[in-house]
Amino acid sequence: MKVEEFSKKFSKTQPIIGFAIILALFFWGMQLNQTSAKLAFSLAAGVAIGYILTRTRFGFAGGIKRIYVRGEGSLTKALLLAFGVAAILYGAVQWHDAVHGGVPAYLAQEGDKIIHGTQNVYMTNIGTVVGAFIFGIGMIIAGGCASGTLADFGEGEGHAAFAFPFFVLATIPGHYLREVVDRNPIGNIGVRAYLPDYFGYFGAIIVTIVALMILYGFTQRYEKMRKEEGTYMDPLGDYEDFEKPLEDPLSGNPFGISLYHKMFVERWSFNTGAILLSAVSGAIIIFKGKAWGVTSAFTKIAVWFVGLFGIHFTDPAFNSINKTVEAGLLSDGGVILDIGIVCGSFIAFLLASRFKANYKFDSKNAFLFSLGGLFMGFGSRFAKGCNIGALYSSIPNFSLSGWIFMFFISLGAVAGLKIFAGGKSCLVPPRHRDKRDFK
Repeated sequence: MKVEEFSKKFSKTQPIIGFAIILALFFWGMQLNQTSAKLAFSLAAGVAIGYILTRTRFGFAGGIKRIYVRGEGSLTKALLLAFGVAAILYGAVQWHDAVHGGVPAYLAQEGDKIIHGTQNVYMTNIGTVVGAFIFGIGMIIAGGCASGTLADFGEGEGHAAFAFPFFVLATIPGHYLREVVDRNPIGNIGVRAYLPDYFGYFGAIIVTIVALMILYGFTQRYEKMRKEEGTYMDPLGDYEDFEKPLEDPLSGNPFGISLYHKMFVERWSFNTGAILLSAVSGAIIIFKGKAWGVTSAFTKIAVWFVGLFGIHFTDPAFNSINKTVEAGLLSDGGVILDIGIVCGSFIAFLLASRFKANYKFDSKNAFLFSLGGLFMGFGSRFAKGCNIGALYSSIPNFSLSGWIFMFFISLGAVAGLKIFAGGKSCLVPPRHRDKRDFK
């Protein structure tokens, strides 16, 4: 697209609203800072994550969907890059903590210094396996993972508006049943493995990087096979014209619309998204002492919501959640961060002047989006995390549970792609099988 063409189509109204929201968030952040610096930081980190996710079109569900449907692994390889960069950052932080007397969270006694991020070193049991598989199916039919649903919600995607409330509510039974499993003998069938216990911190980083490089190599080989079959689709094929670099950026005033397009409209690469997300997540683990998570905040929101109708939970599984609800949801950093993600995605679309509510689907698909939300809500809490808490914040924190979660979320996603393809869902295209599919 040329500068003149873009300039004619570009509306200034949405960017003005976007900058106004940024200003409002700044003042809210200042108010939060008076209560807690961590709350203000959570808002800033959430806005940054949402903006990055939308600006790069980065998504964890897409990392499986794209390579299965299109045969190209650009997003899959970017995800592996994100894990690798995060592993180096997290490893450095944890090594520092260990040298200064820190202990893993699952071994800590009262008064001990906890090694940052080890709260995500989970027990790998039936909950991890079943929860990951169910979550994988859900994210395919809902059109996005946990972080993706928040981003899509901010972008005005109707499928997220249907998936989100069911996602939130379904975390309650998922959370409760995982607690029940963990209290009983079946919950002890499994393993909790923290790689530095076996390889040391430097060794854990190397082992993680090597494993990711092996997966990267498999991805490249699979791409090559799909190219030879003629079922590979170019990764740039889904770029909108206005997202691409302008054809004549130096024409006219290069510091006017051309510069604005470069700064706020032109799409960033998946690899850029991977590095930036890892940088923000690294800041989170340093500043907050624990890794980025999404769905634990959903359970708190759900418990607060059902409480409005007189439904309360007295089981010990909900003790900490009830304390948060009593203190107020906006006193919780996880809730603030999730709000920030929605706002960041909303701002990204407004600044690009591309926000538009999208509800172009029928009642059958609305039901599938809602069903996907239910699956993700239950699966995420039954597995003790979603694509973020149980995957992105577990593998780089050297927990074996993250690798197990990766395997079974992938199986679930492929099952969802097979079951719901072929017109059964508007968000699940059939797998490309020959060149005619690309016309």
